[in-house]
Amino acid sequence: MRMHRWYTQDEIQFVKTNIKGRTYIDMTRLFNKRFGLGITVKQMEKLMYKHGLHNGIGSFNGGAPHNKGEKSYWNPGNFKPKGSERIINGYVEIKVDEHRLWKRKHTVIWEKANGNVPQGHVVIFGDGNKRNFELNNLLLVSRKELYVMNSLGLIYKHKDLTVVGKTIADIKITITRRKGKTKRRIKKYMMDKRIFQEKKYETDRNA
Repeated sequence: MRMHRWYTQDEIQFVKTNIKGRTYIDMTRLFNKRFGLGITVKQMEKLMYKHGLHNGIGSFNGGAPHNKGEKSYWNPGNFKPKGSERIINGYVEIKVDEHRLWKRKHTVIWEKANGNVPQGHVVIFGDGNKRNFELNNLLLVSRKELYVMNSLGLIYKHKDLTVVGKTIADIKITITRRKGKTKRRIKKYMMDKRIFQEKKYETDRNA
């Protein structure tokens, strides 16, 4: 493909004729195929802006874009189609609709097989490998379980060990809950006893 430094009238007219209803990406591909060029989407944007062209989707109207200075999710440099993937904080995320909704890929895979993740729960990697998306490697745990597992180092490099770690976390949570109930019962008993003694004291004093 030849380099391109200026646009002929035929090229400009071609854009004018074909731009309506097309995204910048589609227009760039069509333009390059028609003229055997290799311009970028950014160059196509500049061409349109310079000649006051718009596609009915974007924001160019012959002047500065109405959202200049703001992040535009329709900017072809930012837009990613449904099914696109990205990495955020070490996790692979997948775009699940044509707007702005991204979800962690392993969660999407688990939900396809099991339904929505219950409230207060998350899906983790059984072997700790954030690139192992095998369904049998994905474990559903509560946020309480995950907190305990992280605190005690109970997530291992082998799924079976992590399952054991989840069981240990469950036992730890159960013991803590029972201790809490016992403490509350003792506290209530002491309070009831104090109230009883105060009432008895008042009764004896007034007798």
